[in-house]
Amino acid sequence: MEFTLLDKLIFIGYAILIIGIGLWVSRGKGKSSEDYFLASKSLPWWAIGASLIAANISAEQFIGMSGSGFAIGLAIASYEWMAAITLLIVGKYFLPIFIEKKLYTIPQFVEVRYGRNLKTILAVFWVCLFIFVNLTSVLYLGATALDTILGVGDGSIFMYAIFGLALFAAAYSLYGGLSAVAWTDVVQVILLIVGGLITTYMALTHISDDGGIISGLVKVYNEVPEKFSMVLEKGKVITPDGKDAWWDLPGLAVLIGGMWVANLYYWGFNQYIIQRTLAAKSLKESQKGIMLAGFIKLLIPLIVVIPGIVAYVMNMDPSGQITQSHADPSFFSKTGRIINDNASPWLIKEFVPSGLKGLVVAALAAAIVSSVASMLNSTATIFTMDIYKPYFQKKPSEKGLVRVGRISAFLALVIAIILAPQLASLGQVFQYIQEYTGIVSPGILAVFMLGLFWKKTTNNAAIWGILASIPIAFYFKVGPNGWSESLFFLNLPFMHQMMITWILVMLIMVVLSYIEGKGKDYDKAIIIKKSLFKTDPVFNIGGFIICLILVMLYALFW
Repeated sequence: MEFTLLDKLIFIGYAILIIGIGLWVSRGKGKSSEDYFLASKSLPWWAIGASLIAANISAEQFIGMSGSGFAIGLAIASYEWMAAITLLIVGKYFLPIFIEKKLYTIPQFVEVRYGRNLKTILAVFWVCLFIFVNLTSVLYLGATALDTILGVGDGSIFMYAIFGLALFAAAYSLYGGLSAVAWTDVVQVILLIVGGLITTYMALTHISDDGGIISGLVKVYNEVPEKFSMVLEKGKVITPDGKDAWWDLPGLAVLIGGMWVANLYYWGFNQYIIQRTLAAKSLKESQKGIMLAGFIKLLIPLIVVIPGIVAYVMNMDPSGQITQSHADPSFFSKTGRIINDNASPWLIKEFVPSGLKGLVVAALAAAIVSSVASMLNSTATIFTMDIYKPYFQKKPSEKGLVRVGRISAFLALVIAIILAPQLASLGQVFQYIQEYTGIVSPGILAVFMLGLFWKKTTNNAAIWGILASIPIAFYFKVGPNGWSESLFFLNLPFMHQMMITWILVMLIMVVLSYIEGKGKDYDKAIIIKKSLFKTDPVFNIGGFIICLILVMLYALFW
């Protein structure tokens, strides 16, 4: 189905609306660093909840997670469903401490708890991670999707799409800061949910024998029941390229293992996620926003995973395999490699009708642009407040800080534009993001968890722990590359790698802290009172309902 004039008008209308809102809400703001980086600490709960989801749901999920749904199945939804519980933990136990300390950035907590040297190390880590992994992957996936939907999938509009998405995000976020990002996210998240549900509806009704959604879902389940397993065993699900899916999602690790390392790091200590919670009117307002985001996370797999499974069923041959003789050609590269991440773009291109297609493409663009804008703002915040301000200009003006923030965000975007095309050789980009984030996340999580909840953790122990985490993580990366035959190397799923790395780093930090501090509390230890963790009935009831729904979902799809 072609992208008609009506589709183009709908998309252009969406772009004008978002840029207009972004510039309007940021009028008169940006005069101080608090205005620009923390939206004047004025965000209500519903804006925080919407902004959390908009920042999180991007091409990684719309395209990457749909691709993993195509390759693996519903099991990939554990990243979303377990995130709902993680959000509750962050809201109850982490956020009260962060807001009490009046933080701008997560690295600032590190300075308060440990010292400036470690803060700088982590600030540099995060800036590099945002630019070289997050920004580049989001731009690559988004451009690939638009090339498939709007072009012919041959890369003819790939670079134009990268530039277009980058400039779209920059048009309002560089000027308006977090205010522009957060308030446009309210519109973006509504659009991406509606657009995602349209794609799911069209896919399920097309495959259904009677045109119904439920019957379509039942048919897909009957065709590939193994792809609806949430806890995988070895050999249960083989991806189209012949890989055992257990290596990506190793059994109970999604419930009691390495998934917690990934989720606690991402939702608790990731600047571009936590920044909007720090901009709340109050702690209670922020916690209600987190609870709203938890409920929305329960819905996300229906939007981003189910379409991938439907695309698999539509393209598999009678034996249940994806072959070039049976599947759509867009699922294969010129070298014959299977392109799992084309699942969602292919569905949109083939089955969403004109008029609605413009809305769905706008939803996809909303997911990409909102995340790019959030990452740019957070990269600028960390660089400006944690690197530039303390080291390059001790007493900068507020306008000077905002100017540096805009310049650093612009340069980060330029680097990402240059690097994004280099990701073309990857199969499942969502898994790439998880694996390479997993190199740094265990060490960072260890530093924060011990820093928050163990008073004896010292600054030197934290520095050595974070530095040791990198070689430990890379040790596990060597095994799969032909070294696992040696007695000295192991070949483990990356979730196990993250969990073991996290435990080893914490052990290193505990031993060094005892040696250095001789068992005494560190002088910068966080003093925690039980009253700090009290939450109101609305949060408690909402959290209980989320947990109950999750128990039912895992019991149903175990």
